[in-house]
Amino acid sequence: MNWTEANQRHLLNALAAVRARLERRAPEPPAALPEMSAPPALETLGALFGLSVFERDVVLLCAGMDLDSKFAALCATAHGDPRRDYPTFSLALAVLPEAHWSALTPAAPLRHWRLIEVAPGASLTLSPLRVDERVLHFLTGVPHLDERLAGLVQPVGEADDLLDSHRAIAGQVAAALRTARPLPVVQLCGPDPAAKRAVAAAGCAALGLHLHTMSAAVIPGDPHDLETLIRLWERETALGAAALLLDCDETEAGETALRFVERTGGVLLLAVRDRRPLRHRLSVSFDVGRPTTAEQRSLWQAALGPATADANGELEAVLGQFDLSAASIRAACLLASSPRSLWEACRTQARPRLDELAQRIEPRAGWDDLVLPEPQLRILRETAAHVRRRSRVYGTWGFAQKCARGLGISALFAGASGTGKTLAAEVLANELRLDLYRIDLSQVVNKYIGETEKNLRRVFDAAEDGGAILLFDEADALFGKRSEVRDSHDRYANIEVSYLLQRMEAYRGLAILTTNMKDALDPAFLRRIRFVVQFPFPDATQRAEIWRRIFPAETPREGIDPPLLAQLNVAGGSIRNIALNAAFLAADTNEPVRMAHLLRAARTECAKIEKPLAETEIGGWV
Repeated sequence: MNWTEANQRHLLNALAAVRARLERRAPEPPAALPEMSAPPALETLGALFGLSVFERDVVLLCAGMDLDSKFAALCATAHGDPRRDYPTFSLALAVLPEAHWSALTPAAPLRHWRLIEVAPGASLTLSPLRVDERVLHFLTGVPHLDERLAGLVQPVGEADDLLDSHRAIAGQVAAALRTARPLPVVQLCGPDPAAKRAVAAAGCAALGLHLHTMSAAVIPGDPHDLETLIRLWERETALGAAALLLDCDETEAGETALRFVERTGGVLLLAVRDRRPLRHRLSVSFDVGRPTTAEQRSLWQAALGPATADANGELEAVLGQFDLSAASIRAACLLASSPRSLWEACRTQARPRLDELAQRIEPRAGWDDLVLPEPQLRILRETAAHVRRRSRVYGTWGFAQKCARGLGISALFAGASGTGKTLAAEVLANELRLDLYRIDLSQVVNKYIGETEKNLRRVFDAAEDGGAILLFDEADALFGKRSEVRDSHDRYANIEVSYLLQRMEAYRGLAILTTNMKDALDPAFLRRIRFVVQFPFPDATQRAEIWRRIFPAETPREGIDPPLLAQLNVAGGSIRNIALNAAFLAADTNEPVRMAHLLRAARTECAKIEKPLAETEIGGWV
């Protein structure tokens, strides 16, 4: 006889004894059962929740209504009322042995652990009772997650192909849960949600626990609903040998989530970006990083298979730039149509999280579109070289081991509006084949203490996968001179700047700040920027060169005179607007672009920027 059959026999014997009590007769001696590989579910239930003999029999009395068709009629007979064909506390106190009133209280196991449900009625002792469905399934030996939890928690499957570095962490998690007392909350910190789930699943599997996950966003704020959730989950941890991974990756672990963590017993793990301090519970934390470079290379080789030999050059470039998870590497290999398209597939994998936080600019400009003095162009080319060769210098040549600080590549583009700062960022992104994201500082800076840092952290964390170029446009709002600390607002403003500097120095990509007022920036801040490029207002020679390059080759033109146009004293951004508006004017009259169209467009642009037009600037245009 297997355990399931033996358990059913044991349950039927126990139900027969309760049925005999309802019939007001002495129970017969239970039939002998073979030795079982594990205790019967009824005995396990009693041991788990500390049930007395009377409380155990109350559970059986209620379970008999679902498992024995005779129980309803016996209850009605015992009550002396055919309408009351259900168990009650009054009936249990009258017919079951070792009865005690304390079993009826909300703090006693029957009601505290929701083993039975008390339906509305005239009084506590006369109200109908029924066994909880999850408990009923447990008694019959059928595992089944409570329906009230099914919409909130999901089972986590076994971890497949766990990386060596993650397998070691899973072993440490299991060891901490096996030996530490009181049982600690395990915090799994890092940027890769899938890796943290895999580590948690492997660690729990080593302890024979079934892992479930729940988002912190679904934890109810209402105290009664929160109490119910805690009670149901704690019961589930006992009945199902379950562990819970609370997912705080997408939702910050607020006060409601922390109350749940502080008050919930059993094996509890947190998936967080950064360690959270707990007030009333012991906590241990483990950093779950992305795969190491060697592990990433192995993952790429396994996913590419025979195509690895044809992709060696592209693969080394990808390894130097992208820091992808195992799942993203496999997905990139599915997207890549050939080894040469691996880079673009990696860019696609790195985009989704950052697309939600910043504006992606499709870089189309090249070096020929950029008109700047030679010293500025040289610095921009050096910037590109630093990004392109960072893997060789930091990794292969050992600079990262020599000094771990200041490895991030940062640049400050300073100059008046329209002098080419954003265009230069596009040129770098195009040259490096990287995505360019513009961060709107009005959406990042927040008046509430700590919120600006959270917003910056989300941006940098999301960009780490692909090392995208981050363009903080008009950064003066956040990065002005740090004031003396006169009050708490000054102190936290300085903290925001310090946090930004810290993240820029650790960021694996290129972060660009633009400003119209370089002199307003703190010198201490400037010292920590690797490249500073001053974008001058273009002189007449440079303006003429901009006019020569501004029109696409396909645009029909007639009589355009760049040196004459260069007399108009405006920046490159305004020159672009004038050229574009003139093209529309010419297209509307079905003519090529002429100086007359440019004059009309120039008048419109100068009126927009409130610049008076001098005759010396436009004299001779028509």
